[in-house]
Amino acid sequence: MAQAAEAKAHHAPPAMDYGEHERTYQGFIVGAKWGGIAVCAILVLMAIFLL
Repeated sequence: MAQAAEAKAHHAPPAMDYGEHERTYQGFIVGAKWGGIAVCAILVLMAIFLL
């Protein structure tokens, strides 16, 4: 039993880097926003030139 607890403690994940987490999330939000804008622009251009 003690060996299992020791092994579990030995393989504990590192502490979370909250600054990096926030930068990654902000990058995702910016990418999603501009990706959505690009898709809308493409659809509008398709409606103008293909109809």
